[in-house]
Amino acid sequence: MTLERRGDWPEGEAEVCQRTPHLRDLPPTFPSTEVLKSEAPPLESPASPPSGSLACSSGNPLPEPLPEDPKDDGPTEKLKQEDAALAGPGLRNFLAVLRRRNFLLLWIGQVFSQLADKVLLVLLIGLISRQFQPEGASISGWVAAIMLAFTLPAVLLGSLAGVFVDRWPKKGVLVLSNVVRGILVLLLPPLLWLTAGRNLWPGIPLGFGGLLLISFAVSVLTQFFAPAEQATLPLILPRRELLAANSLYTTTMMASLIAGFAIGEPLLTLADRWGRAWLPGWEVGPELLVGGAYLSAGALLLLLQPHEKLEPRPWEAPHLWEDLKLGLEYIGQMPLIRAALLQMVVLYSLFAALAVLAVRMAEVTAELEADQFGVLLAAAGLGMAIGAFWVGHTGRQVSRRAWSGLGSLLLCLSLAALSWTEGKLFPSLAWIALLGCGGALVAVPMQTLLQEETPEHLRGKVFGLQNNAVNIALSLPLVLAGVAETYFGLAWTFLGLAALTGSAGLYLWGLLGREGHR
Repeated sequence: MTLERRGDWPEGEAEVCQRTPHLRDLPPTFPSTEVLKSEAPPLESPASPPSGSLACSSGNPLPEPLPEDPKDDGPTEKLKQEDAALAGPGLRNFLAVLRRRNFLLLWIGQVFSQLADKVLLVLLIGLISRQFQPEGASISGWVAAIMLAFTLPAVLLGSLAGVFVDRWPKKGVLVLSNVVRGILVLLLPPLLWLTAGRNLWPGIPLGFGGLLLISFAVSVLTQFFAPAEQATLPLILPRRELLAANSLYTTTMMASLIAGFAIGEPLLTLADRWGRAWLPGWEVGPELLVGGAYLSAGALLLLLQPHEKLEPRPWEAPHLWEDLKLGLEYIGQMPLIRAALLQMVVLYSLFAALAVLAVRMAEVTAELEADQFGVLLAAAGLGMAIGAFWVGHTGRQVSRRAWSGLGSLLLCLSLAALSWTEGKLFPSLAWIALLGCGGALVAVPMQTLLQEETPEHLRGKVFGLQNNAVNIALSLPLVLAGVAETYFGLAWTFLGLAALTGSAGLYLWGLLGREGHR
């Protein structure tokens, strides 16, 4: 059985490698070998390579490279020099990926899309407050309905979306998901105008039902965008640059999270003011800002040129369960993939729990009010951005096992320390920032491991399952953390989280050591 795999080739070149069965690629007992072989037929070779070795030949559309003269300082020597440079610390790690046109387009597209995601929630809450919330009534029920519309597709469709991502061109998924989301946001003003004064149900305006429907549709499209984005990175970058790329991604994701919630309302206010000045009588400025951000992301990604090999095949109804089962079986038989996913789920559960506990922390802190809990979350985002930058700046000089161990240690230490800083603002901010830094030290190397160790034709399924698991991990702690804090208090809840995080970190540390993985 063979697998198709990209090599560490510079952008613009392609290589198809046939690897004989090896546990780190695919177990010999993997039950669906016929499916994989049909997607990547073996190449004829006069001699069979030894187990675990590679026999490579050029893939379409590029011709086979000329044989290299061992005495000549050719591409192989150049790649070795680049590898040595990127293994050490320095800004060159980030500059190397930013010089690649495809990554730059994908990265800027991510910035626009992430900001639009965060500001959209602020926009919808503002629309509810102005047009649907009865005077003197609580807004919580209305906001909870919008949050449910965003959450349901993430929980129900995350895995299935990954199945389709493996079947469709990644570029098409990235472009269409952003363009359609932008169009849906731009439809908000005419929708609210057409439904004004009408009720869907007694006490429930028809326009609010439209907001729920658009929120649901936007979330559905996001489930396709997320795995397609992660599956595209290994297509446009060599393996040696994935660590720096994921560091940049995590840094900008945290920056957009902070910026989206911190400056979302001022941005929408400014957009509304400009909209009224340019289009008198039309209150469409905020919708133009958010919809335009999605459309800008789609336009940038239209210029993307991923090196994706899609073999023409006759149309057939997708076998959703079989494809989903294929991804589950692969994860089940790959200890490293399984452990990395477990670590990511624990990490996201931890930060979801922190989001709930931060409200109580702000409430018992003299310098803060309960609704100012965002200050504490901003400290976590800042720490995570610093940690992600640290990983990318250091490069591959530090092993993934060492990053994971150090990150887990910082997580446990900061959680335990938070149990002793209840009611103290500045010590709490410092430990929460350290918590975010430790999270980045775990998240960036583990996400890189997932991208490197997953075959191209399974990436959509694996990242779809990851997206599904992460969304569930973000939902359950919202209930469990609040219940635990009510019964046991903040201190014991933080100590329990420290024990859970330490157990997951020790498991991954031991597994990476047994596999001899860097």
